[in-house]
Amino acid sequence: MLSRSIVVQSLRSIRARFFDTRRQRNEQSDGQGPANDVTGPSLDNLPVDMQFLIMTFLSPQDLCRLGGTSTYWRSMVRDPVLWKYFLLRDMPLWRSVDHLSVPQVKLNGSAVLDDSEMQLDYMAEYLRVCPACRNQWRHQPGVFESVTSFFQSLVLVSEPQFAMFGPGLEQLEIPLMNTIMRSPHVLPVAGLPQRQIDGIGSGISFKYKDQHRFNIATLYSTNRSERERARLERLNLRSKLFVYEEDSESNIPLNINPMFNQVCQAVNGFIFVANAETERGGTDQGWEDESAQIRVMLDPAVGAVSRPILVFSCVSRETADGRRTPCMTVAHRLHLNSLPNPWMVQDTAAETLTGLLDGIDWLLRHSGVKL
Repeated sequence: MLSRSIVVQSLRSIRARFFDTRRQRNEQSDGQGPANDVTGPSLDNLPVDMQFLIMTFLSPQDLCRLGGTSTYWRSMVRDPVLWKYFLLRDMPLWRSVDHLSVPQVKLNGSAVLDDSEMQLDYMAEYLRVCPACRNQWRHQPGVFESVTSFFQSLVLVSEPQFAMFGPGLEQLEIPLMNTIMRSPHVLPVAGLPQRQIDGIGSGISFKYKDQHRFNIATLYSTNRSERERARLERLNLRSKLFVYEEDSESNIPLNINPMFNQVCQAVNGFIFVANAETERGGTDQGWEDESAQIRVMLDPAVGAVSRPILVFSCVSRETADGRRTPCMTVAHRLHLNSLPNPWMVQDTAAETLTGLLDGIDWLLRHSGVKL
């Protein structure tokens, strides 16, 4: 994390350069240069550290408006050190990130920006990836897309089907799927399993916004008694969804279990439930195992790379101190940015289902459902 003193130092340098340039320009024009500052009561007259403090309380939109008030504030607001500070400060607090909003700039927390970093537009990058901003830049369909959507609405679309898997389904004290089933005010159940997909239970149908039906097939790693024992004893069991190397203790899968092959080929996308509790057991190897599971499921030999994957960064309940693994960290630990598929990480809590509908909305949109 960049220290505040580094940011203030950078802003002071900008202020000094700005007024030196203005003084030289005035001296060349009439031979009389004003003092190295503005006069009169104004925001410009405040000490730089006070100006910086004020900027830390402004929203990105308000900062942009401030930058449009004068050439001085344009120079201050465009400072790359300032926006790198905001990125490092705010990323752990963001509740979602997707394949289009991962920062493409270096964020190593270095106290000083080298020459290459000074050329990067951290302000544009922040505005591109910040959840509050990217919701405003949501693509509006053009005339051609609107006509296409109209004709598509005349065609009956089959119910989208998604496969849900991941350790967050089994390791948390409060089971996510059980809460969803008991929360019709959040996501009403539209149908219980009455048929099968290629010999395997189809899961449960839900209704989104009282009109869009979709189906979730929950793929657990093993049977209920083994899952509960593993949760209580914090054991890492091999998932029966995958095939592993013979005579090896590694939990990195090689392929999907043939029993589930047809299901994974039939679905329109995937939901991976990650355990985002900071007290989760395991080491870095656990994240590597989970990353490998995702890649096996998304193998192009099994289905199209256009199929999206939604990652619920899940905890049992939200705590007052906000202790959870940030969604940006989950995306990094699972190496999602190297996937060719569309992906999103959304914070959620099994107890309250916060963030659930935001994730479902994204998944349905990226599965071709017109909402």
